[in-house]
Amino acid sequence: MLRVVFLLALAAPASAESLVATRTIRAKALIAPEDLTLVSADVPGALSDPSQAIGLEARVAIYAGKPVRPDDLGPPALVERNQLVTLVYLSGGLAISTEGRALARGGEGEEIRAMNLGSRNTVTGRIGPDGAIYVGWNG
Repeated sequence: MLRVVFLLALAAPASAESLVATRTIRAKALIAPEDLTLVSADVPGALSDPSQAIGLEARVAIYAGKPVRPDDLGPPALVERNQLVTLVYLSGGLAISTEGRALARGGEGEEIRAMNLGSRNTVTGRIGPDGAIYVGWNG
């Protein structure tokens, strides 16, 4: 008798909620609590918890009533394209810094390319919490 009850509980439809935009959110805009609402629908790929989106930046335009997906969001940009940045090379106890120009826009933890203004070489590095681009560092 216990097995029958258990199987009936598994067969019941699951109530799922999905996160949708309450208004059109432009690309590069920070997500605020009033920009989102939960709807009683299971939208594949949509976020289900507002805390996963609030404070992040929209990478693309998200239209009102459309689901908010993880790929639509990212960390807020610390570096803008063509911005002068500090390039830092770290290796063991060695740290070398120089001036560079960001070739892309990005937020903390993202990997972007930058041009070393002294040598005119293009390097790839990860944006640190201070807005510097760390080259040759995996931490």
